[in-house]
Amino acid sequence: MARYQVILAYDGSGFQGSQRQVKIRTVQGELENSLRQLGWSAKSVLMAGRTDTGVHATGQVAAFDFEWAHGSSQLLKALNAHLPPDLAIQNLTETSADFHPRFDASARRYVYKLFCDPIRRPLREKLAWRVWPALNEEALQPAADLFLGTHDFGSFGSRTTPNGTTVRKVTKAEWKKMPNGEWQFEVQADAFLYRMVRRMTFVQVAVAQGRCSLEDVRKALSTPTALLSGLAPAHGLTLIEVTYESH
Repeated sequence: MARYQVILAYDGSGFQGSQRQVKIRTVQGELENSLRQLGWSAKSVLMAGRTDTGVHATGQVAAFDFEWAHGSSQLLKALNAHLPPDLAIQNLTETSADFHPRFDASARRYVYKLFCDPIRRPLREKLAWRVWPALNEEALQPAADLFLGTHDFGSFGSRTTPNGTTVRKVTKAEWKKMPNGEWQFEVQADAFLYRMVRRMTFVQVAVAQGRCSLEDVRKALSTPTALLSGLAPAHGLTLIEVTYESH
């Protein structure tokens, strides 16, 4: 019996999130179904974390124990042959028996994509949030800089466990404008609260549209308080990478 680590990529449009749920299509459920086609009989795979309905990934991590005698490369091919078109294993390696994709993770990195346009762009909007009115682009990075460091993000997300802390350490928060005019917000932290990146993005857009001030954001990070309500749509968000220091 060996433990395997896999990196998953998926189009979140057709999934009700990553975490397995009864009678609902999820990333974890599809991965477990693929494993069962090969004779896997364990109860559950381990996931690095959950993504919301509609959120995409290129670097989601999962792990499972499996008795397989044909090599890692053949296992990757066999699993991908049973997975649906909107989900694929990008990499599969044998790892240590005590590896846990969630508890061993040292950082997670997301990218949120958006663009400004007064007219709907159906194809482009599959993977990016169309924002209008237009943004004051010079306001985006100053807003992002406020998130750097260790703060109580209680105004920007929900606890991942009933008694869990809302304190997180953000090590990267950067806006980049791409050649096609798209804006990408890249953020990395030791961990994230539920819906934290979507909330952070929404608030920064509000700042860049003049509906919220930098001082409002600063105050919300020092003491969780009521802030302009709303979330950036899920379809603009992609989990890019989960980082491990000891594996």
